[in-house]
Amino acid sequence: MILHKLLLHYSKHRDDAYFYSLQAQDAIRWLEQCGVPLGKETRALDLGCGHGVFGAELLKKGCQVTFADEESCLVPELAAAPFRRINIDKEDLATLGQYDLVICSNVLEHLAKPAEFINAVQKVLKPDGKLYLSWTNWLSAWGGHEFSPFHYLGSRRGHLVYDKLIGRQRKHTPYVNLYPTSNGGILKIIRQSPQLKVVKIAPRYYTEFSFLMHIPVVREFLAWNCALLISRK
Repeated sequence: MILHKLLLHYSKHRDDAYFYSLQAQDAIRWLEQCGVPLGKETRALDLGCGHGVFGAELLKKGCQVTFADEESCLVPELAAAPFRRINIDKEDLATLGQYDLVICSNVLEHLAKPAEFINAVQKVLKPDGKLYLSWTNWLSAWGGHEFSPFHYLGSRRGHLVYDKLIGRQRKHTPYVNLYPTSNGGILKIIRQSPQLKVVKIAPRYYTEFSFLMHIPVVREFLAWNCALLISRK
């Protein structure tokens, strides 16, 4: 469990590069526990990569990593890494090729069309390829991101109340670049897909408590961030 480490680091340094490195390292540990092979034969895609922190940790494992996002914000040490430009909401994922492992971390809640993404993601998976999908669902403690816990006042007014009471500049606005999702709703979409299969599910940052993800309603509030290992059938 690394939630306590993340909270402590965030309280002192906010969400710097090390904050995301901690997340990536812990996620990779979980993937290896789930039996996902990581090494020089693994072709991986860091989809919605941002600064490329997750993919950088996969490079340390010897994986062949391609980074993809709407624009390149990769850290300088990744300047020579393969990068593909794509708008996940609007463009065909098939143009990216196919991979043994696709990482989509902290991206889904920022997509206007998450269901369309899930139904198309098999295009970038090799036969029996794996997808690591992790996102912050709306009813979790961090569902509103920087304006949490005001998101519990509703997606239409919570951020506005935050603006009036706190007044601190925020990055996210509901239905502009942050979209309410639910663990149950996303799981339903995946399970209805003829191409995808859920292999493992756990609350990210405390994967030891995976049983929480099997309790409807409870999982919406107690899973800070949902982590899914998905396989292409």
